[in-house]
Amino acid sequence: MQDRTAYLNARLLDPASGLDAPGALLVEDGRIADLGPDLFLDGAPSVGRQVDCKGGCLAPGLVDMRVQLREPGEEHKETVETAGRAAAAGGITSMVCLPNTTPVIDDVAVAESIARRGREARLTKIFCYGATTKALNGRELTEFGLLSEAGALGFTDGERAVADALVMRRALAYASAFGTLIVQHPEEPSLAAGGVMNEGELASRLGLAGIPAAAEVMMIRRDLELAALTGGRYHAAHVSTAAAVEAVRRAKADGLAVSCDTAPHYFALNEIAVGDYRTFAKVSPPLRSEPDRAAIVAGLADGTIDAIASDHAPQDQEAKRLPFAHAEPGVVGLETLLPLVLELVHNGSLSLLDALAKVTCNPAGLLEMEAGRLRRGAPADMVLFDLDRPWRIEEQALLSKSKNTPFGGRPVQGRATGTIVDGRLIFEA
Repeated sequence: MQDRTAYLNARLLDPASGLDAPGALLVEDGRIADLGPDLFLDGAPSVGRQVDCKGGCLAPGLVDMRVQLREPGEEHKETVETAGRAAAAGGITSMVCLPNTTPVIDDVAVAESIARRGREARLTKIFCYGATTKALNGRELTEFGLLSEAGALGFTDGERAVADALVMRRALAYASAFGTLIVQHPEEPSLAAGGVMNEGELASRLGLAGIPAAAEVMMIRRDLELAALTGGRYHAAHVSTAAAVEAVRRAKADGLAVSCDTAPHYFALNEIAVGDYRTFAKVSPPLRSEPDRAAIVAGLADGTIDAIASDHAPQDQEAKRLPFAHAEPGVVGLETLLPLVLELVHNGSLSLLDALAKVTCNPAGLLEMEAGRLRRGAPADMVLFDLDRPWRIEEQALLSKSKNTPFGGRPVQGRATGTIVDGRLIFEA
């Protein structure tokens, strides 16, 4: 007998098709069997379960393309289990983890181990990137073909830039043979060396070493030249500056196979959040100036920035409660991704479908995932959310093992009320 669930009285939202209408959706055996405004007009079908959405939003589950799981190697900061629960509470049904685990995801055995742990947890789906270079050392390329076969969705050295131009050229050329994506942490390391926050007046006042905005765009411009040379698919991660957005905008206009993402802290905060040496606001790349923040919003609005990722980087108290210069960078973001993206809707910067596209079909498309869409035959990976529900982000209420959020106390609107993976309800509020 088929496992059938009917979702009734929903506001169906599918950015990929432009669907925004009241309707219903039918799940059979973990996949979407049917959906639409005209479904079940004559009454509910014979199903095992009915869910009355009460006018709430039913959308594709979020696809978070940049997450640090910390397992294996740093389970005291986060685990597959805790990350999965946090992601589920945030409406995320697929997350892609960076390869900077211990050991590094630079061989098939580690990639398969992480996939197995994700299946065992039975929460949010877990995918991974392969390391671009062995041990993230920036020199010797990994086996892209074998790692791709093992499930790697793209290649990156995570929080490290591939600084050597010849290595990056070879990576782009090698990846193009497999049609896969090279994801770069765009920061010129010698220019950024020793810096701990955005270079400028505030850094000078605080007596902290700065990282110039130029360090980001310099690396991106170099890589764009290499992408043009090789024909490889290039993706700039967590862009944070106006100059970087403009460089990507021009490259797209020139027809290059280039894409980029940003993270909520780069459009929802600026360098002022550092305040009096607040280490929870220390991230890499650093929070930038207000004109840079506004440029990120503009890049999202005009489509230059393809996706928004949480950039989830859990750090424990020992790593954060240090003098600013010595604290580790990073914030947790799985549970705050959806409400912060919805801020862009509530303040009029993006339409609801455009905002949702940045965290559903766009990242799924970049990584060629079977996710991010409401369509017949697709996996029933979905989020139910209340667009207008007000709440306040509180550090201690977060389900992540680490609590390092710069958004503690921030009032937001919009919250996941149910998360469904392969037709299974894995979170309900």
